[in-house]
Amino acid sequence: MTRLLVATRSRGKQAEFRQLLAALPFEIVFPDDVGLPESPEEDQLEVHDTFEANARAKATWFAARSGIATLADDSGLEVDVLGGDPGVWSKRFAGLNGSDHVVTTANNEKLLLVLENVADDQRTARYRCVLVMVRADGSELVAEGTTEGRILRESRGRNGFGYDPFFFSTDLGMTFGEAEATAKHTVSHRARAVAALLAGTTSAP
Repeated sequence: MTRLLVATRSRGKQAEFRQLLAALPFEIVFPDDVGLPESPEEDQLEVHDTFEANARAKATWFAARSGIATLADDSGLEVDVLGGDPGVWSKRFAGLNGSDHVVTTANNEKLLLVLENVADDQRTARYRCVLVMVRADGSELVAEGTTEGRILRESRGRNGFGYDPFFFSTDLGMTFGEAEATAKHTVSHRARAVAALLAGTTSAP
């Protein structure tokens, strides 16, 4: 079976991609599955000022090292009153490195702090995801998805990851932290980006 490498080490993203790509006739693998141990060089891949450039950097880097068609995403939270921040810096918003739990907690705490004096109706935001697939022949596919919502003052739910417990989905009427995976995947930015990507190709990666 043809393999498709998804270039992420995030356990949360891996779980989502497994579900979102489950219907494809490809074997979905991740870096550890193909013998690619984590490298310090990976920290220098997401240094660009757009989601697409970051996703392309990751897809190209992992494809070159694995010899396998590679799909990479870059995604983040855009808060309107912050001019679209944290945006491409969503993962590094608080400036910390470390375990997912530590980084996520710090990022959410900073987000709440900078929005502390912002009225509820001004806390509109969206998640954005850009996918880049580098195929075995070197050609690329690019797709994007967004989902609208607003940032709450307190967390709700324990599902999802990242900013999900604070992101109140306009579509679902609940936070992504409260939503079950099947519901989230009907409206999420990543699900919409995957749907757009699949609509653009019917051939093997």
